[in-house]
Amino acid sequence: QGMATPGKAEIPLGAMKVLDPRQVKPDCTETERILTVLDETIVKLEITRLILRIIGSLERYARMLGPEITSSLLEHQKLSMEVQRLLSSPGDEESRIDVEQRLKCSLRNILRLFLANPLLYHGLKYEVRVRESPADVFIKAFMELRDFMLERLLTSPEEEKEKIRLMEDISLQVEKNTEIISALQEELAAAIQTRDEEVKRKDKTIENLKTSIENLAKGCKAEIQQIMEEGEKQQKEHEEASQDRCARLKQDIQRLRAHYNALVLKHRASELVLRKEKCKTEREIQKWVQKYDTDMSEKQAAYEELQAVYKEEKEQLALLMEKHTLLLQEYTEIEEEHRMLKEKEEEAAREEARRNKAATCIQAFWKGYLVRSIYKSKLKKGKGKGKGKGKGKGKK
Repeated sequence: QGMATPGKAEIPLGAMKVLDPRQVKPDCTETERILTVLDETIVKLEITRLILRIIGSLERYARMLGPEITSSLLEHQKLSMEVQRLLSSPGDEESRIDVEQRLKCSLRNILRLFLANPLLYHGLKYEVRVRESPADVFIKAFMELRDFMLERLLTSPEEEKEKIRLMEDISLQVEKNTEIISALQEELAAAIQTRDEEVKRKDKTIENLKTSIENLAKGCKAEIQQIMEEGEKQQKEHEEASQDRCARLKQDIQRLRAHYNALVLKHRASELVLRKEKCKTEREIQKWVQKYDTDMSEKQAAYEELQAVYKEEKEQLALLMEKHTLLLQEYTEIEEEHRMLKEKEEEAAREEARRNKAATCIQAFWKGYLVRSIYKSKLKKGKGKGKGKGKGKGKK
């Protein structure tokens, strides 16, 4: 109570990205190339670590390695022994340098063969058991170098500054937390000291109370003896009274037991009657239940039949409704065609009437024209005959 709780420093998402850049994939070609070179170097180191163990048990792994790699390893073993021999007997420096150069070329060739067959490398990695050696420490350090290089490559200057600022904030927070812990430790030490003093005081009080209790025990022995004598006297009186009461209770028990037996006999007879009535009632109930089940089964069957008929009629109604819709549509189309035909017939009748009227007018006009033409020709003929008669009279 009363202690200040140190607040946790909230780390933003960008800061988390700065603190753990390995979660971010490299987005630069140069970075990927550098990482690829480092990863290949780690693989080569691990293969080199396995070579000595494989050469020591070459017959065991020859079938897995194949003839080419096996011959290269034998050649490498010979060159290694030659280098050791030259190192043990110094003198021919040029031969030693030449053999070392060939040993390096042999190692590069073996690494090239293993890298060309990655499945073989992974199989040997789990097949060959190699004890821990200084090479493992070097490989682990190189892997840490690779992770450090990845972190440095993925960290931009701004992220580096952000990381430094974040680390400074964390350091300040740690200092504050340390100060708070120191203050809390001081409060705890003071509380422990206060508690120890309180315990000592209570221990002293307990000792005083123990002494007082011992004195009271010594002073109360006589009173306890007197109380015990009085208690024994009262116990005897209570025992006599309890014996009398037990005798009375026994008599009451015998009387109640006889009454109980009489009631049991009476209730057994009534129980038999009730059991018979219960059996009769249960049989009647069973009959009614069976009758109910039969009626319900019949009604359920009738209901299912009606439901099937209803479903069939409903499907027929749906088909009839579809047909009605189609017939209604056809009827509408036929009505429309009749209407259009009627309009065309009326229009044709009107056109025929107009034509008949026009023909009648034309015929009347033509008849009039013919009459007039005939009348004109007759008039012309009459005038010609009159002129001929006049000429004859003059000659006579």
